[in-house]
Amino acid sequence: MLLRTAVAQIPVTWDVEKNLAEITRVAESCAGDDLVVLPEGALSGYGADLSPLERLDPAKLDAAAGELAALARRTGVHLICGSLLHDGGRWWNGALVVTPGGARRPYRKVNLAVSERGVLGAGSDLPVHRLACAGGAVDVGVQICREIRFPEQWRHLAGSGAQVFAYLTHAANPDEPPGVWRAHLVSRAAENQRWLLAANAAEAASHCPTMIVSPRGEIVAETTGGQRAVLRATVDLAAVSDWYLGQRRGDVLESRYHGGPDGPGDREDGRRRSGR
Repeated sequence: MLLRTAVAQIPVTWDVEKNLAEITRVAESCAGDDLVVLPEGALSGYGADLSPLERLDPAKLDAAAGELAALARRTGVHLICGSLLHDGGRWWNGALVVTPGGARRPYRKVNLAVSERGVLGAGSDLPVHRLACAGGAVDVGVQICREIRFPEQWRHLAGSGAQVFAYLTHAANPDEPPGVWRAHLVSRAAENQRWLLAANAAEAASHCPTMIVSPRGEIVAETTGGQRAVLRATVDLAAVSDWYLGQRRGDVLESRYHGGPDGPGDREDGRRRSGR
């Protein structure tokens, strides 16, 4: 099955209306049935300094999420958009998986950055999201920013059926050695033999590229820095494989998934896929 993808590197500000305008511009430049991946905090805004959260209106953000759903319906695209989420009286760092039918499915970041701890809630579920595309169903797992450091989460998503990894980040830390996160992205794709679509914010100080990586670890498209860009590729899901994962020595090392109270696995058939 072939899947058209678009990975957007766009500015991310604390102005929700401005962010929505950027997202709209990207979505309207895509064709119906495209899978569009946007950076961490693309809708709400995000930064290492989370003090602007005090001025972020949950009702205004929810209305913007509704406009995001309307945008997906109008353009026919599948959107994976980073956003801070307000639920249960607290804030979470997360993503919205928005379908052309207007459904909004959340992912809440499991492993928080140091600056997020004590400010944001931590998710406890690693769902696989099934998208009903024209050529058939596509299963997508989402990871956010520093979760690139936790390969066991990516392996769980692959073992739970994810064919595509959507990686959303706002990586602009001048203290990070150059090239490290780029190498992590190639490894996460190749070791799991999955497609990886990585969207970073348009930041001059970026230390992580926006890129599309094949299940063989080949870099199909890449950009970095402060410029706006949309990377496009038609990916062949037949390249996804369990060749390496199927050779793991379970008699030597086994990991176990505990899950959590974040809700069902967000699959359209209502079933959660358990970890292996």
